[in-house]
Amino acid sequence: MAKPKITYICSNCGAKAPQMLGRCPVCGEWGTYEEEVEDAYTASGTGSGLFGSGSKGIRARGNSVPQKIQEIVASEEMRIDMHNGELNRVLGGGLVPGSLVLLGGEPGIGKSTLALQVLLQMGERKTFYASGEESERQLKLRAERLAGKADNLYIMSETSLERILGYVKELQPEVVVIDSIQTIGSEGVEASIGSLSQVRECATRILQFAKEQNIPFFIIGHINKEGSLAGPKVLEHIVDTVLQFEGDQHYMYRMLRSQKNRFGSTSELGIYEMRHDGLREVTNPSEMLLSTSREGLSGIAIAAAVEGVRPFLIEVQALVSSAAYGTPQRSCTGFDSRRLNMLLAVLEKRVGFKLLQKDVFLNIAGGLRVNDPAIDLAVLAAVLSSNMDIALDADTCLTGEVGLAGEIRPVNRIEQRIQEAEKLGFRRIIIPEQQQQGLSKRFRIEVVAVGKVADAFRLLIQK
Repeated sequence: MAKPKITYICSNCGAKAPQMLGRCPVCGEWGTYEEEVEDAYTASGTGSGLFGSGSKGIRARGNSVPQKIQEIVASEEMRIDMHNGELNRVLGGGLVPGSLVLLGGEPGIGKSTLALQVLLQMGERKTFYASGEESERQLKLRAERLAGKADNLYIMSETSLERILGYVKELQPEVVVIDSIQTIGSEGVEASIGSLSQVRECATRILQFAKEQNIPFFIIGHINKEGSLAGPKVLEHIVDTVLQFEGDQHYMYRMLRSQKNRFGSTSELGIYEMRHDGLREVTNPSEMLLSTSREGLSGIAIAAAVEGVRPFLIEVQALVSSAAYGTPQRSCTGFDSRRLNMLLAVLEKRVGFKLLQKDVFLNIAGGLRVNDPAIDLAVLAAVLSSNMDIALDADTCLTGEVGLAGEIRPVNRIEQRIQEAEKLGFRRIIIPEQQQQGLSKRFRIEVVAVGKVADAFRLLIQK
């Protein structure tokens, strides 16, 4: 038996080095090299590689031969209904058989609760839940708290990948959850559970098994202190879909985002409410994100935003005060701080409001983080309202991207934004001027088109 070889691998990009390095020469990250024991069987190329054992670490998937793309028959994949509307939408319409989904998030955010609750809701399908973190009794108690009555759910407390896949092959369930990939180990890898080599090898074998048996897998992953998924970066490349479960633990709402999806869009957003009996789907996020007592309060503006195909209204709150110290503060919650600095520069240069000696605090109500540039106009309106201490009209909402020249640029899905504002009882909506002519129908809500930021402010502050 050959002596095991010790190598050092970058957890960010997967680059190997014969000795410990402080800075990775490939990706440039500091402190990412970790020690890994590599046995000679795997290192020589005769062990398990990307798709199992083979002459050089590669195994052919079936008897595959090159084919012309015109000759390949492609049919629409029948997706598995997860009985969870938010999860179905983020996945792209349901779970694709044979796919591998990675679900990550902070500790205590609700990853295991979401996975177990979804399996409990799929009562008519045979499902399998393997946990390396909890015992069968703990899983039973959690299932009772979630009020689930799935008769076809099998649970197992195990850390051996070979035993888990053996029982999956025997039971042939329709959906499998492994919680978590950092607590599962393979007997063929001479490394501790949770190491880079174990995580990479286990994920590769699960991928091969899922494709061969046509069984979809959910694997739950931990995150590190920087907020990215723990383990080698190749883990995210191996899986078909990467889902991020996020939210502030001081709020009851949780957001499910797709960072990678080979079978759907990555712009969809699922919203849940964390309750004592599990996660509840939020079907109307606009009512969740809007407060009822904003009448007469300055520094509040309502924005019509879109995440994926879902429109909703959000409350943008701003507070502008005199700087107590020499350097003014710029603080954001749920919004990009660099974009806020750009918008404040536009406000000073194009509109004439001086905020150099004032602190600016911005908050997106509800703990939601929004990346839609269409809320730029609402951000500036909230800052202006707080600076002048003038309350904006509570029945008016805004949408529009702000350019460096002070112009209001067009946004996508403008009619859906208008319909959402109309449904919630708003009297007026301010939109970019270029999109007024393209509206296909008339709305009961008053639609006001403006081309410059200064024009929008005149409409908002006039009495």
